[in-house]
Amino acid sequence: MDIRPVRRVVTGHDAQGRAVVMMDGLAASVLNRPSRPDVALTNLWATVVLPPPPGGTVFRIVQFDPEDPEALARADGTAAFADLGAAGNVVASQRHPYMHRTETVDYAVVLQGSITMLLDDEDVELTVGDVIIQNGTNHAWANRGTAPCLIAFVLIDATGDPGRG
Repeated sequence: MDIRPVRRVVTGHDAQGRAVVMMDGLAASVLNRPSRPDVALTNLWATVVLPPPPGGTVFRIVQFDPEDPEALARADGTAAFADLGAAGNVVASQRHPYMHRTETVDYAVVLQGSITMLLDDEDVELTVGDVIIQNGTNHAWANRGTAPCLIAFVLIDATGDPGRG
């Protein structure tokens, strides 16, 4: 997998309280693992875990390479999510081995390519510029195309939201 590097610019304050650039360079927190070789996560502001901490957020860009049907048939979704500290988020599904659910509200924007979002009983085709608001539902991502897909995600913990469950 040829992982697209992502430049990250982080601002902060100097000793006098002026706005300054604190970090400017390639995001170093990139996870590409053998349990899911067609996906690379570039965390821009979080540790390498799937869901955010209680009351927290995660901001990441995920690169989904085209799926290999033979590799997908042998895929172990629980092992792949265990690498992210999220084995308990896997949902048993015949639709896709990486079906999962987090107690989060996720905002996502397709930056490059196309992707299929699989829900319990439907597929949604998404392309560049499409926005997804994922409200803690079962879902998986499938790149059935021929080119990589990049999606920017912001995950917001929703475990304390009484309207969610």
